[in-house]
Amino acid sequence: MSNDGKKVCAHYRGTLDDGTQFDSSYDRGEPIAFTCGAHQMIAGFDAAVRDMEVGEKKTVHIPAAEAYGERRDDLVLTYPAEQVPNIEDIHAGDKLYLSGPGGQPVPVTVVSVDPATGVTLDANHELAGQDLNFDIELVSIEEG
Repeated sequence: MSNDGKKVCAHYRGTLDDGTQFDSSYDRGEPIAFTCGAHQMIAGFDAAVRDMEVGEKKTVHIPAAEAYGERRDDLVLTYPAEQVPNIEDIHAGDKLYLSGPGGQPVPVTVVSVDPATGVTLDANHELAGQDLNFDIELVSIEEG
């Protein structure tokens, strides 16, 4: 029976192919709640939970295309120094927010800073281009 449209709670541990853990609801002590099939989660996670039953555990490998997508070169942006306020306070590795369409915040990572020439920012999700692995445990299902 499909869980599409139902509110589900799941515990998970997410790792990269090299075994590095990038996230875990177990570590936070609280499962994640979402509506299955409502695009609140990455596509591969939604698909994995779709046919699970309460108490069931599974391990899934999710290719980048079904996770945070492939890395896109067009999301690496360079701004001239004169367009960057407080450039002296910005450093490579910093996390900043740009204003997207409609004013919503778009997270970016500072790639490089040169006070003479400008700032290069990466608007790709930090897990873009990576295949992901999840150990998932379905904790509960509420009928929609």
